[in-house]
Amino acid sequence: MEDTQLKIILLYGGKSPEHDVAILSAFSVISAVYFDYYQVQLVYIDKTGQWVKGPLLTEAPETDEVLRLTWDTTGNVVEGFSGKVIAAGDIKEDNAIVFPVLHGPNGEDGTIQGFLETLDMPYIGAGVMTSACAMDKIMTKYILQAAGIPQVPFVPVLKNQWKENPKQIFDKCEGTLLYPMFIKPANMGSSVGITRAENREELQNALQEAYRYDSRALVEQGIDAREIEVAVLGNDDVRTTLPGEVVKEVAFYDYNAKYIDNTIQMAIPADVPEDVMQKARDYAKLAYTMLGGTGLSRCDFFLTNKNELFLNELNTMPGFTEFSMYPLLWENMGLKYGDLIEELIQLGLKRYEQQAAFE
Repeated sequence: MEDTQLKIILLYGGKSPEHDVAILSAFSVISAVYFDYYQVQLVYIDKTGQWVKGPLLTEAPETDEVLRLTWDTTGNVVEGFSGKVIAAGDIKEDNAIVFPVLHGPNGEDGTIQGFLETLDMPYIGAGVMTSACAMDKIMTKYILQAAGIPQVPFVPVLKNQWKENPKQIFDKCEGTLLYPMFIKPANMGSSVGITRAENREELQNALQEAYRYDSRALVEQGIDAREIEVAVLGNDDVRTTLPGEVVKEVAFYDYNAKYIDNTIQMAIPADVPEDVMQKARDYAKLAYTMLGGTGLSRCDFFLTNKNELFLNELNTMPGFTEFSMYPLLWENMGLKYGDLIEELIQLGLKRYEQQAAFE
């Protein structure tokens, strides 16, 4: 292993409720990295926001224990790797690229991306504006509207509006949408804080749940639909995959079903008509381009029994766990996991070089 080899600084964990998912994703990433060409420096962000510099890996670890730290009440490490608490800016070094495997707020919402921009370090994934806009479900809706991309009817609801006049909010939601409705925090992912409501009482409880995570919530029309997902890869030259399907056995998959119980079933590729397949890919590319996407994203659609497509959201840092749709979609296209990681590294370096040319 030569010191001149490019170092991947794997930034993972984070303060968001998706902390544990990020650890699972990070382990999958380092299991696929080509260590013949790279070293991997672990940098863990614990649930309080403390940054810990872990070991420098020169080969793939056997288990994810190397990624985990557990603190006792006095602040001492009781389990996990031997690390050093650092200031965030201490991750800066030459001949390195940051892979922010961070899901949710403070990870894929533009905050980390902006920080890495100030450090003048290349990183993998979407930039500041794209990350912030795509993370905000309400902002995404408005951008998709401007692009002419179909989506289900929705009502944005601010917490202050709801507290001041809940009846007015209920009347607006019920006057615009039909039950069932889905209520989501504006800035959250992986089904965290998302609830299905069948009546006004459940709508009230769902809004209270959403406001645990954000002061802005999105109420969407529930529809009887299949869930179709398309993976996107690239900077200027954007590529898409054939869509895959999340095969539902229940009306709604929550966070536990997705990541803890692993009860999600996937069909790759999805069994849909060829014209629907192409339309999903076209919409995914358009949404990605409109949001200024770079690196990667996963576009999630609803598909009705009339073959109507509605774009639900664009995820700029989709899960990389062994159960995740994004890498499996590319594997179906002939791009293996390790090669996918390699492409993402090269896209991140290219984006950094292009930005430097503008300065």
